[in-house]
Amino acid sequence: MSNVHTEAPFATLTAETAPEDSRPLIEGAQSAFGYVPSPVGKMAASPELLAGFMQANRLFQKATLAELEREVVVMTIATHVGCHYCVAMHTALLTKQQAPEDTVCSLRGAEPLDDPRLEAIRRFTLAVIDGGGAVSREDLGAFLDAGYTERNALEVVLGIGTYTLSTFANRLTEAPLDEPFEPFRWEAASN
Repeated sequence: MSNVHTEAPFATLTAETAPEDSRPLIEGAQSAFGYVPSPVGKMAASPELLAGFMQANRLFQKATLAELEREVVVMTIATHVGCHYCVAMHTALLTKQQAPEDTVCSLRGAEPLDDPRLEAIRRFTLAVIDGGGAVSREDLGAFLDAGYTERNALEVVLGIGTYTLSTFANRLTEAPLDEPFEPFRWEAASN
C-alpha cells in the first residue's frame, strides 16, 4: 500500500527554518528582491541545489552572450520544459529591459523569432536540448554562421544546465508564482 500525499509538496523555507547552509543564500535573495522568491524558499531544503543554481546563474550572467541572448536561452528552456515560474519571471525581466514586444510574445509562445540572430540561438538551444548535447553539424554550422562562436555554443550549454536545475526544481516543488510576477502569468499549452 502506498502513501498518497495530498498536501502541497515541499515547504517554503525561510532564513529561520532552512538548513544552516541555505540561510545566507535566502538572506541574499531577500536582500536582492525585497522578499524571498518562492523557488528560493523551496530549493532551500537542499543547500547544495540552491547554492549550485545560484553559482551557475552568476556564471551564466558573466557569459559573453548579450543579455537578450541569455534571456532567449532561458525562455526557450523554460517554455520547452513548461516552467510557469521561469516564464513569468523572465517575461518580467524582458519587459523591464524593454525587449521588443513581438520577441517576448514569440518566446512565450515557443514560436520563431523575427530577428535572425536571436532565432539562431533559439533554434540552437532547442537542438542542444533535443539532442542531449549531440547537435548535427548543420545545427552547429547555422549557429556559427549567425555570428556566434564555439564559446557561445558552450555558454548555451551552461544556460541550459543552469535553468534545468531551476525549471525542474520549480516544477517538482510546485513553486507558486510570487505576486510581482502575476501580471506575467504563463501556463504551458496542453498537448
